[in-house]
Amino acid sequence: MLPLIRQKRNVPNLFDDFFGRNFWNDVFEKPEWSSNPAVNVYEKKDDFEIEVAAPGLEKGDFHIDLKDNVLTVSSEKKESKEEKEDGKVVFTEFNYSTFSRSFRLPEGIDANNIKATHKNGVLKVILPKREEYKQQAPRMIEIS
Repeated sequence: MLPLIRQKRNVPNLFDDFFGRNFWNDVFEKPEWSSNPAVNVYEKKDDFEIEVAAPGLEKGDFHIDLKDNVLTVSSEKKESKEEKEDGKVVFTEFNYSTFSRSFRLPEGIDANNIKATHKNGVLKVILPKREEYKQQAPRMIEIS
């Protein structure tokens, strides 16, 4: 009978195998998903562009601030849904999402002409360079 008991102790726990040993810690302490949207930053000849991928958010859900040469893009969205049956609430659901991303701007940005557009779930912030910081075409210098 003793070998049978040992054998049972060596049988893997189905719950542990299916969910992993740290399932609850993974869910509540280190989630696989992130609430920060993906961001692309491009340097072009005349400007920098920041693209924020935020599907499901509308133009009015974003807030863009510039303070002390730090650009902050943030969003806060609240949604709620309620289903009633015979005048009684049988189901209610709410969703709250928020994020904030900050970028220290490089020297030479024309802060007075920053523009932003929103199209197909992507917020694009255009940061124009001041004239003296734009890439200049090389010029030939004559040797005397």
